[in-house]
Amino acid sequence: MAASTTTAAELRELTDEELTLRVREAKEELFNLRFQMATGQLDNNRRLRTVRHDIARIYTIMRERELGLSVAPTDDEGAA
Repeated sequence: MAASTTTAAELRELTDEELTLRVREAKEELFNLRFQMATGQLDNNRRLRTVRHDIARIYTIMRERELGLSVAPTDDEGAA
């Protein structure tokens, strides 16, 4: 769970499995932030919007790959 946003260029360098893991972590963070909001413990309201944008950014990249608009890096490219 990163404290800052991740750019689309950085996300495009990740494999499909890594993107799936990132979206799972972001959704978990969003749940926790919503829970904190409901109990009045949330300090940074802006973080909710940031996490939602990150989730949307990841889904967009996943959809681009599904449509063939971009290519997922292979394991060899990511390790180099």
